[in-house]
Amino acid sequence: MFDDALGRERRVERLFGDDGRSLVVAMDHGGGIHVYPELADPGRVIAQVAEGGADAVLANPGTIRRYAAELKSLGVIARMDGGGSLLSKAPESRLLYSVEDALRLGADAVACMGFPGTPLEGHTLANVANLAGQCQNWGMPLMAEVLPGGFTHLELRTPENVRLAARIGVELGADLIKTEYTGSEDSFKTVVENCFRPVLVLGGSKMDDERAVFAMVRSALNAGAAGAVIGRNVWGHHNPQALVRALSHLVHHDASVEETLDVLKNATA
Repeated sequence: MFDDALGRERRVERLFGDDGRSLVVAMDHGGGIHVYPELADPGRVIAQVAEGGADAVLANPGTIRRYAAELKSLGVIARMDGGGSLLSKAPESRLLYSVEDALRLGADAVACMGFPGTPLEGHTLANVANLAGQCQNWGMPLMAEVLPGGFTHLELRTPENVRLAARIGVELGADLIKTEYTGSEDSFKTVVENCFRPVLVLGGSKMDDERAVFAMVRSALNAGAAGAVIGRNVWGHHNPQALVRALSHLVHHDASVEETLDVLKNATA
């Protein structure tokens, strides 16, 4: 009889460094959000972030299947849900793939959304629970991306609501939580302290200020976050490899913002 708990542990180790922290680059945006020119060649971006020192990549099955060779040195988190796009007037989010599909892809973890406080709340939280059950059967880690208000009701993303959303995600069975920074170290600390699984802060919208990105991640780590999941602020940068190298130094070497900026400067020199 195989030990599913051991399988889960080994897969989690693929996502995290020896320090228990992780830097994940999100590349799943083409599944419905937008066709970003910077992601026209995912293989090139994957090679750059791998060279920069990323721990893992969050991607859709199509990218994982096509760029398996480029992903070989990285942990892989497969996006399992979707089914809608910005073109739709009636957005939805449903499970499109199973954990068995993810295993066939060689994924180390799976991910899906949870949207508390929206018309999609019941459906998306059921997705998390459904996937958590499958993950339990197969020893697969689950990352729940929980966003109160979803992508449209941003006024609901208060610290209190983010804290509740994170707790809902782990209560439904998620092993990891990806969620938004709450604006201050103290408020994000309450999110982490009330979530009994690792919390990864998401990168959010593109910023044209590397210092702001580094400061946000530094503050989240100070609050107890286990790392970050960053997309647009990595591959949207003019030098993704250098940006990842700096972020990796921040996440894994507890660098200050100033030290991280120096790493970025030296990497781009």
